Amino acid sequence: MADDHKHGNMDITEQEKTFEGFVKASIWVAGVAIFVLVFLAIFNS
Repeated sequence: MADDHKHGNMDITEQEKTFEGFVKASIWVAGVAIFVLVFLAIFNS
């Protein structure tokens, strides 16, 4: 049964979509955090 495995044959389209969504969400969160920090730096004086 272990001989049936062939490296690189698995369908990973769903994992690629999930990772793409994770990267997009991470970019949005980082952008919002930077905006909040800049906003606080400007108006907290």
